[in-house]
Amino acid sequence: MSAIARTFTRTPFRRAIQIRRGGHHEGYNQPTGYLFGEKPLAPGAKRVKEDWEPLMYYGFFGSMVFATALVYYKPDTNVHTWAYREAKARMAARGETVEYKKQE
Repeated sequence: MSAIARTFTRTPFRRAIQIRRGGHHEGYNQPTGYLFGEKPLAPGAKRVKEDWEPLMYYGFFGSMVFATALVYYKPDTNVHTWAYREAKARMAARGETVEYKKQE
């Protein structure tokens, strides 16, 4: 095998091993004992929201309300509903009664 062929066959394998190892850095943040890594606030201090938080709250919950409205007002496209309406219209056109009467 030539030197060029050997280089091309080994390089992707070495690169895959380097990527898998993650670049020699710590794989996680050290635990601090605080919830979400935030230290408790001093009494009377107010928490400052990060820039992404209001966008996430309004965007996520707003989209959930919008999706709920879409599902609620979605047109009925069921084949059984269509067949019922079609049969009802054809029976009405022929002069037949559509409603069932109670038998006593």
